[in-house]
Amino acid sequence: MRKTARAGRRSPSWARWLLIVGVVLMVLSGGSLVGANLVLSSATGAVAQENLIGGAGGSGHKDIKGAKNILLVGLDTRPSWKNKEPSRSDSIILLHLPKDHSRAYLVSLPRDSYVDIPAYDNGKQAYRGGKNKINSAFSFGSRGLEGKEAEAHGFELLALTVKRLTGITPDAGAIIDFTGFKDVVNVLGKVCMYVDEDVTSIHIGHTADGKQAVPYKTDAAGLNPRKVPGVTANFYKKGNHCLTPVEALDFARQRDLLGNRDSDYGRQRHQQQLLKAILKQAVHDGFNSPTKLPKLITAIGKTMTVDSGGISLEDWAFAMRNTNPDDLITIKTNDGKFNSESVPGIGSVEVLSDTTMELLQSVKDDTVPAFLQANPSWIADS
Repeated sequence: MRKTARAGRRSPSWARWLLIVGVVLMVLSGGSLVGANLVLSSATGAVAQENLIGGAGGSGHKDIKGAKNILLVGLDTRPSWKNKEPSRSDSIILLHLPKDHSRAYLVSLPRDSYVDIPAYDNGKQAYRGGKNKINSAFSFGSRGLEGKEAEAHGFELLALTVKRLTGITPDAGAIIDFTGFKDVVNVLGKVCMYVDEDVTSIHIGHTADGKQAVPYKTDAAGLNPRKVPGVTANFYKKGNHCLTPVEALDFARQRDLLGNRDSDYGRQRHQQQLLKAILKQAVHDGFNSPTKLPKLITAIGKTMTVDSGGISLEDWAFAMRNTNPDDLITIKTNDGKFNSESVPGIGSVEVLSDTTMELLQSVKDDTVPAFLQANPSWIADS
């Protein structure tokens, strides 16, 4: 662990897919789609780099060869906002690149996963370790700190927690700024995709005179939506649509009115579908557009803080040069089903199933295709 090394406002959990978009767009920008050398230089120069993994990383010579695992983390608050709120990781994703670098696998760790968090001293406040929700690890690691130092220590304890849970040593890591990432979607202008079910928004609607308004009220915890009279909610009908940036982000947030059958996992599926749609549009309409490209690269760079794990961003981009959006395979933990229990003093937690642990072992062993062959239903329809 180290003594040196960002904690602000609540970000919705739908933002996990933004995390993936930022990282994948960054590496895809290094491909041969457009003036590769110029694009790569601009893209890698726009990304802030920090030591995030710390003591959770491996030792020895680092190169891009072989299977790789990138730990992606999104926060519900930012240390730099100095609002004294605890900063929990809202999104935790393992991006697995197999040995031949032919495709990429995305495995989301539920933020309420009940895990063992190791003891940790950030130099300001010590944490004695214990069982808790995995999204608390970042908070325990960053307590008493602000800015980059809080981000680095929070990420390190989370990485140590993931390593204890899975046995996986992260080869690289990244933190996303959700607010800044909205600029990426704004640069693209629209996102065209297939909406697989009727979805009603609880966040955005309009009054009879056309003014934007919130169509549903919720309780303090953001639950139990109640219809606001006189406000018509945004409605996304099943079928093909070209969504505006506001509509696209709103669609990906929805969970409450999907019903108990879908809920969080339905939202996760929609996020994955939107992710691929945005990636395809960015590659075809963004990286091939001399007018959009500079703005897109700048927007991507502002979203992320990256720890390249001692491997240059140019090498990471080269390794993924042949990976396209259709090569991203998203995998459901717990087969897309909730496996919860109540823990005194902590509340409702999600217990990772034995098969989920087998999935994580396959990521560690670089045998994910064999796992998916035995468990085909775990591939998300995205």
